[in-house]
Amino acid sequence: MRLRTKFILLVSLLHAALLVLSFFMWRSQPLLFLLSEAIFIVTALLSWGLYRQLLRPLRMLQEGIEAIRDKDFTVKFRPTGKVEMDQLIDVYNRMIEELRAERTRQEEQHFFLEKLIQTSPTGIVILDYDGEVQEINPRARAILSPALLALMLELPAGASRIVKPGGVHTYKLQKSHFMDRGFSRHFVMIEELTLELLAAEKNTYGKVIRMMAHEVNNTIGPVNSIIQSVLLDGSLSRLLADALDAAQTRNQHLNLFVRNFAELVKLPPPELKPVALATLLETVSRVMSITALQREVTLSVDFEWLVVPADENQLEQALVNIVKNAIEAIDGPGAVSITLTGRRLVIADTGKGIPPSAQSLLFSPFFSTKKDGQGIGLTLVREILTQHGLEFSLATVVPGRTEFVIVF
Repeated sequence: MRLRTKFILLVSLLHAALLVLSFFMWRSQPLLFLLSEAIFIVTALLSWGLYRQLLRPLRMLQEGIEAIRDKDFTVKFRPTGKVEMDQLIDVYNRMIEELRAERTRQEEQHFFLEKLIQTSPTGIVILDYDGEVQEINPRARAILSPALLALMLELPAGASRIVKPGGVHTYKLQKSHFMDRGFSRHFVMIEELTLELLAAEKNTYGKVIRMMAHEVNNTIGPVNSIIQSVLLDGSLSRLLADALDAAQTRNQHLNLFVRNFAELVKLPPPELKPVALATLLETVSRVMSITALQREVTLSVDFEWLVVPADENQLEQALVNIVKNAIEAIDGPGAVSITLTGRRLVIADTGKGIPPSAQSLLFSPFFSTKKDGQGIGLTLVREILTQHGLEFSLATVVPGRTEFVIVF
């Protein structure tokens, strides 16, 4: 039973009893009857006033509760002039003011945090309570790949790791947590370290290569000069002359080997000019057709017309290296296709594919999957394409098909 009903029932019973008593007095004691009627009227008026004073605060409280339930913190009450009522109103108004101020602060903080996440140069991935991806900022959306996503989800809470999922880009993953409505949720920060690591890496191997080139050149020059002078002496036996000639040839190969590394370090910035990719791909196809024919590999070209800003010589060198690697990756008869669709160039081969253990090392200096490889080709390709600002990848997409993709 509600409080209002109880109050009305109590007042009604009391006044009913008063009416019954006054009924028995109206003949024998008229004055008392009139007095009881006056008392009845006064108590009825007092009960009505008390009823209003008791229920008005309750109605105001109910209205305030409804406003809070609707998250409307703008509803406030004016003082009534009654002490008890005004105390209640003052408490309610101060509570509403605090709630409104707190809500404003939370909304401002949420807006600031949302802007910070959306404009951050670091990729941020927010997970839900089940560890599934719930929100991704634009930077993370631009760099996230299936391989990187898998590594990110495997990362333990509170850990950080440097990964190189495609062999081209290097990322630092850091997983942390925050409290949301009393429960722990996780988020992952993805920071790309590719350019910084490439610069440090190039600086390191550049010093090594320059030192090697200096020492090798200082040694090979005098040695070849001595060998040449000795070979001019006709008194040498045939066996010794052949040995010296082989040594001189080997020195020339060593000099060429070091020169190739030196060219990698001395690669100049690209001179960008409009280049028709169709013409460039036809040239590369003609250059590599003999090599493909010798290895029983079918070389096909399919392209659309596209003009891009590039250094033609450098880009041609990169494409020649890519096609050469694709041809050499095939043991026996096979096929290499060069396809340009839109702004996407795909050079695919039917070779045995890239071992998973080698995927992250593909573009590292001095690393090669070939038995006699020097680890220069893909490093040079990486340098050229990176300086051109192009996105590229190399991976075995399905067994029997490996793709080198360049997006212009």
